[in-house]
Amino acid sequence: MKNYKQVFDELQKEVSKVIVGQENVVGQILIAILCDGNALLEGYPGLAKTLTVRTLAQLMDLKFSRIQNTPDLMPSDITGTYIIEESGGKRNFKFQPGPIFANVVLADEINRATPKTQSALLEAMQEKQVTVGTNTFKLDLPFFVLATQNPIEQEGTYPLPEAQADRFLLKIKVDYPTYDQELQIVDKYASEAKDYRLKIMLNKNHLLTLQGLTRQVPIANDIKQRAVKIVLATRQNKEIMQYGASPRASIGLILAAKARALIEGRNHVSSEDLSILAYPILRHRIILNFEAERKGMSVDDAIKALVDKVK
Repeated sequence: MKNYKQVFDELQKEVSKVIVGQENVVGQILIAILCDGNALLEGYPGLAKTLTVRTLAQLMDLKFSRIQNTPDLMPSDITGTYIIEESGGKRNFKFQPGPIFANVVLADEINRATPKTQSALLEAMQEKQVTVGTNTFKLDLPFFVLATQNPIEQEGTYPLPEAQADRFLLKIKVDYPTYDQELQIVDKYASEAKDYRLKIMLNKNHLLTLQGLTRQVPIANDIKQRAVKIVLATRQNKEIMQYGASPRASIGLILAAKARALIEGRNHVSSEDLSILAYPILRHRIILNFEAERKGMSVDDAIKALVDKVK
């Protein structure tokens, strides 16, 4: 396991040539990728969400595409469409694949697209396939949707329905950089333009192997039970929760904890893995009740209360 830690440390080092700070965000995106899951990144504009995802795709030698969501975006703009092609006096319908046919798809500002368009992404995320007309096309593996959304500007947006948000393994918060990090960013990007040469660290086959290894990381029974108890607590704490998380959260929490152990070069899952990953796993899956909101409680505060309670 130790040599995997070296691979991921090298990967973080390469990312830092382009991205200053945001180690947690990069780490959590890697966890989603190792779990073969999708991630939702939430942060204010200008925090390098797109740049981070693009850099990671480049380092893993994966095909990258970006979809800018707008209210007039149609499902066919994502999945692709049939076009008429003439050859030898005959007309044929030919399928023109859309941007969803990539390994890493960045759905920028997903909450700006209409529910109909958001659901075109859903089949791809869940089934790893796309249906256009009567034909179904398999997507090239590995396949991930990394979506971004803005916590401000709620006008003209279509919040993700709970069932759809549940399809994302993690909801990753992207925070502002610290003073020192911002100075470094200014030094890096406000001086002469440099072309950063990035070294390809992994390829598709490596990733598929690592995804298999992630599932094999051993987890002790008491840690597994704690994971399920944390998720169960979201349904039982009616004094602060209106809705709790589904069993998908339990599966996600255990898988993500295994991925974190692999990244850190450990051959076992620790209780700390659960405590750290409970936040991105549960953030988008629970709804606070009026009482908790009235007290000014945030979703993360509620998760902290649960994690501290479930020993």
